[in-house]
Amino acid sequence: MAILQAEAQGLQNFSVISSHVLTPAAISAIMGSGEARVDGVIGPAHVSTVIGSRPYEPFATQYHLPVVIAGFEPLDVMQAILMLVRQLNTGRAEVENEFTRAVSREGNLKAQRLVAEVFEVRDEFEWRGLGVVPHSGLAIRPRFAAFDAEKRFKLTYHPVADNPACECSAIIRGVKKPLDCKLFGSVCTPENPVGSCMVSSEGACAAHYSYGRYRDGQ
Repeated sequence: MAILQAEAQGLQNFSVISSHVLTPAAISAIMGSGEARVDGVIGPAHVSTVIGSRPYEPFATQYHLPVVIAGFEPLDVMQAILMLVRQLNTGRAEVENEFTRAVSREGNLKAQRLVAEVFEVRDEFEWRGLGVVPHSGLAIRPRFAAFDAEKRFKLTYHPVADNPACECSAIIRGVKKPLDCKLFGSVCTPENPVGSCMVSSEGACAAHYSYGRYRDGQ
């Protein structure tokens, strides 16, 4: 909307770097690797309000993976976990929508049209901890190149390698747990994050550092 408004107003001092990513593509990369030990997926509320629950359906059928779309409130998350456990206990693999007050199967069609008007899918995009994932990011369409900082300022992407001792990639893919990383809780903490799993408060390592370590007796 900001880009469309900038175009309508003829702004010449407004630029955007697009780092938008596509959640279903990341799930496909994780599950398609054949390494992931994932029992179920909680679909993110903010993404799902736009794309709807339909894009998650192939994961339920192809990988027999239970999926529950959940809101961010504590009761939403607890209810979603209960719904996942019930699916697992009964051998089901479906897409269920806990966040019905904001998410529908088809999603927000108007928002989808606006996104498609301004953005196009990149051939590839590098994710923190996952590496390069095909067709998983959005770039600004040529029509709006005047607002595309990558083109306007001829920006060049320089990948930064993860610390070789960091296990974030394996943790994100469900292959390892935070405690399997020898840096966790010692060298790598929220105050001094080494890997992307500890950088964000939503990261698996940051969450486990704040809550899970008490359960583990650390």
